[in-house]
Amino acid sequence: MSFYTSLSGLQAMQNDMSVISHNLANVATGGFKKSRTDFADVIASNVSTSPTKMVGSGVVVKANRQQFSEGTLSSTANSLDLAVSGEGFFAVKTAATDGNIVYTRNGGFQVDKNRYVVDAQGSQLQVYPVDSSGNVTATGLDGLIGLQLPETSGTPIATSAVDLKLNLSSTAKLPGGTFDRSLASTYNNSTATTVFDQSGNAMTMTSYYVRRTANAGSPATSSWDVYSFIGSQQLTTNGGADDHTTLNFNAQGALTSGASASYDPFTPIGSVQTQTLALDLAGSTQFATPFSVDERSQDGRSIGQLAGVSVGETGVITASFSNGDTIPLGKVALANFTTPAGLRQLGSSYWEATGVSGNAKVGSAGENGFGKLMSGTLEGSNVDITEELVNLIAAQRNFQANAKALDTAAQISQSIFNIRA
Repeated sequence: MSFYTSLSGLQAMQNDMSVISHNLANVATGGFKKSRTDFADVIASNVSTSPTKMVGSGVVVKANRQQFSEGTLSSTANSLDLAVSGEGFFAVKTAATDGNIVYTRNGGFQVDKNRYVVDAQGSQLQVYPVDSSGNVTATGLDGLIGLQLPETSGTPIATSAVDLKLNLSSTAKLPGGTFDRSLASTYNNSTATTVFDQSGNAMTMTSYYVRRTANAGSPATSSWDVYSFIGSQQLTTNGGADDHTTLNFNAQGALTSGASASYDPFTPIGSVQTQTLALDLAGSTQFATPFSVDERSQDGRSIGQLAGVSVGETGVITASFSNGDTIPLGKVALANFTTPAGLRQLGSSYWEATGVSGNAKVGSAGENGFGKLMSGTLEGSNVDITEELVNLIAAQRNFQANAKALDTAAQISQSIFNIRA
């Protein structure tokens, strides 16, 4: 009987060393949760056996129980690296055609070729759909969707008006010669404003300011000519009769006329659509201070290109675009279980629900029963190398002790076999 008792000890310790080895092998695996072997003694008895004379029959492995303590958190520069500080799992849909939802603590996410947010195995991060204000519009597992980043945002709008508020220096001298944009000596100052055509393509509107008169008489007045170009294309007024507009200032430096110029329709280079444009300089002044641009605006816009993604503490994922748009895309869903230790390990830091774990309870970061969501952070393994090595030494010693007991039983048996009548 002692043979089987020692054998059960050897098998149990071999299982324990396998579990410890598995823990050590995954010390660098993101989101990995270590396991611990639980043992139980084996006692064979019946109603006629005296409790004081019962002898044990060995040991049995009761369970390899997962330990869901939090792993080490480390900061990264990627906003899609997510970690849950506290309770909860990320829900992901596997890359298979009929992919199932599984759960993970490894929040190292990236963007695939189809712009879905996926993990290293290609499984899609599941989120709640939200409206334009970031409010959740569906709940439960059936309401989850894969997070996909849009490439663009908005529709293009051609610029029809440019508003500038300037100060043209009253001490500026009259430039010499006929205006020539290639000769800086023929104008005093210039401004460059980005405008857009019908397709949202950016163009540069450059306006040149040329002081023409400086009357010191009574009343003291001053005038400036304004020449405007879209790229190399000059804008005209009055059906092409004038290639510039004129600003007039009084002695106090206030603009008295010429505040608005409506340019003739033009076709931007590379476009087939005609466009109109107005320049509004209302509020501009002529003081003794240096030339300055106090305000600048235009009413056109391009199609926004995706510029970045951020994740808030509540899990709302927001995309920002080059045209200034910010759009909420979804809210990260977290799952929790009544008995996490009952989850079935699938490998790749995945788990699936079982009858022991109970069904997934889905919620959001910060809600009751769910931890805090951290962006730009990854959770590492919860394996403590020192602790595991000590456990490994103890398991090895226990294995050797059981082997010694087995050897001793063998020697006793041999002695019995050697007895002669």
